[in-house]
Parts: sequence; C-alpha cells; structure tokens
Amino acid sequence: MSGASAPRGAGLGLWVDAIRRDRKAAMGAVVLAVFAFVGLFGPMLVGDPQALVGIPLQPPTWHHLLGTTGQGQDVLAQLVVGTRISLAIGFGVGLVVVLIGALVGVTAGFYGGRVDGLLSLLFNVFLVIPGLPLAIVIAAYLPSGPMTLALVLIVTGWAWNARVLRAQTLSVRQRDFVAAAIVTGESDLRIITSEILPTMTSLLVAQVIGSTIYAIGAQVGLEFLGLGDVSTVTWGTNLYWAQNDSALLTGAWWTFAPTGLCVALVGFGLSMLNSGFDEITNPRLQLERAWRGHLERRGFKPTRSTPVVPE
Repeated sequence: MSGASAPRGAGLGLWVDAIRRDRKAAMGAVVLAVFAFVGLFGPMLVGDPQALVGIPLQPPTWHHLLGTTGQGQDVLAQLVVGTRISLAIGFGVGLVVVLIGALVGVTAGFYGGRVDGLLSLLFNVFLVIPGLPLAIVIAAYLPSGPMTLALVLIVTGWAWNARVLRAQTLSVRQRDFVAAAIVTGESDLRIITSEILPTMTSLLVAQVIGSTIYAIGAQVGLEFLGLGDVSTVTWGTNLYWAQNDSALLTGAWWTFAPTGLCVALVGFGLSMLNSGFDEITNPRLQLERAWRGHLERRGFKPTRSTPVVPE
C-alpha cells in the first residue's frame, strides 16, 4: 500500500462506507469476517478437537465432513478450533509490531540527532539478522506455546516497520502544518498524535495487514517444523501432525489440504483488503478508476496500455 493518507478527520463510518464501495476491500473484508466468525463461535459447535471419534485417517464422510486425523480426531473440529488461536496470534502480532515500530520509528524521525542515531542503530541491528532464521533459533530455546511464538514474532518483526515509519516521519516533519504546531508551542506528544500520525493512516493500515500476513505464515511455518506446542490445536500443529503421519505419502489429503486452503484464503483476504485500501487512499488510483469507468460508460474497453488519465 502506498503512503498516501486518508482524509484527515475521517470517521469510522466514512472508512466503512469506503470499504463497502470498493470491490476489492469489500471482498477482503467479507473473507476475514467469515473467518473471524468461525474463530469466535465455531469452537462452541464442533466439540472437543482432541477427542478420538473415528477410525484413523478416515476419508471425509457425512459423520466427519473433513475426515479424521492419523489419531482418529475430527479434522473439521481441529480446523475450526485452530482458527481462533492462529488468527488471534496473527492479528495480535500484527498490531503489536506496528505499535512498537511506530513508537521507535516516529520517535527517531521526530527528534533526530542522537536519538535518531541510537534508535536507528537499534533497528538496523535487527534488520541485518535474517528474521525467520532468528525466529527459529529463539523458538528452539524457549518454552513451547502460542505466547512464546507470538513473542518471537514480535521480537523479529518490528524493525522493518520502524525503519519505514522513521523515513515517513522525517518527510512529514518538514511540512508547514507541523512547523506551525511547533511554533505555537504544542507539546511533542500532541504534535505526534494529532499532526503526524493522522497523515500516515494508510501506511499504518498497510503495515498492520502486511505484518499480520507475515505473522500467520511464520507461525504456521514454525509450528509445522515442531517448534510450537504440538499439544495445542492450531493451523500449524494440524500441518505438523499431518506431516508426522505421512499424510502426503499415504494420500490422506484431507488432513492438510483444508488447513492449507484456510491459510491461503486468509492471506488472500488480507491482500485484497490491502489493495482496496490502496485504491481508497491513493488519489492517483482513484483517478485511474474514475477515468476507466468513464471510458466504459462511453462504450470503450480500456486495456492496460490505455492512459489512466486524460491527456
């Protein structure tokens, strides 16, 4: 998503209306809403995901719509229950890493000087070290569990956000309205929260979405490698046990395909929402969409080579 900002002072109702009008954002929001509903209320309907309810590796039937695992557990129950923890970690990590990144990056960009030098050194150290290998090493030495994975992903994922927000803050700080606020004697906290951060709304949203995609994918990957608590039901541990039971070799696709599809659908929903926000907040994309719509109403079919604005 671009760094273009939403209208300053735009309320929640305006954002909801804008999402509803944009097809990509609306599609992404619907996909995420479905998974959020499943994660919140689904576990109440499917029973105990750890219960042994059938023959191991039984294909889908009317009694078990997604079949059973290698231990005889219901795959649908494990998929639904795993949705809650996986999405909670994904969105939780996404919000926290952006919050930390904003705190460090905006502080560095606003104050400059030695503060900028020290904070830039801090997040550059984290950026030099590859994130996923570092996460694997840290997770291997800490007690297993969802909160441990969340902590690992936060530690390894905040630095990139800080660097981007520092650069954006350096640019915004040079604008006239920030200089005017400084001259009038407004406090630093008020300038940051009321003048600088509102101009970066779309960028912050993009970072939350991107960090959430990263967190869900990294969590599933780490747990698939056995670095999580394999006794906890999540999407990652579902794949771990499917691999442990040699599901791919035996053709038991139902033990891993539904989980993989859910991970892909959540990533798709987040990507569509991200693209939709870009169209909502980027003036150039708004103009492009309006111009193409105008051409279509006039009977033309614009292609990729069609100029996006009138010459």
